[in-house]
Amino acid sequence: MALKTERLILRPFTEDDAPDLYAASCDCRVGHSAGWEPHKNVEESLEIIRTVFSAPNSFAVAEKKTGRVIGSAAFNGGHQTLLPGPDDDIGYALHPDYWGRGFMTEVVQELLRYGFEDLGLNAIWCGHFADNVRSRRVIEKCGFIYRFTDQVWVRVLGKELNELHYALTEEEWMAL
Repeated sequence: MALKTERLILRPFTEDDAPDLYAASCDCRVGHSAGWEPHKNVEESLEIIRTVFSAPNSFAVAEKKTGRVIGSAAFNGGHQTLLPGPDDDIGYALHPDYWGRGFMTEVVQELLRYGFEDLGLNAIWCGHFADNVRSRRVIEKCGFIYRFTDQVWVRVLGKELNELHYALTEEEWMAL
């Protein structure tokens, strides 16, 4: 199954995507901003495809015009009790060469549509570390509403960071 936006295709990863995933995930600016280690080689990216990205509702983000995988996006299976369910949490990462072009906003808007219309979710959560301004802007552009902040230990950085959590209910999304 694939989801389509104006410029992108969100589709399941294949093992052939490992080189593109590595190119998008080897930069510490990508991994550290999301709390994970940059990929060390193509083999590690292949293992991530086989394990993490084999989960349902995990997507390779590919450019329509080139077919190149430039990032990832997924419903992570995270749940909160502050809003009535069913709910889920989304995460995403994008190759730095594509930052600042609105690609991830396009992806998240499609994930919202898919989550509410196709998965039947009542609430969708998204979060970012306090210093991750790029993710904050995507979240704000997509209409998420701030709900709370907590401190989390980020092993890869060796320190605690404030993580801001946002959500949208289906009703709030429909009113946008």
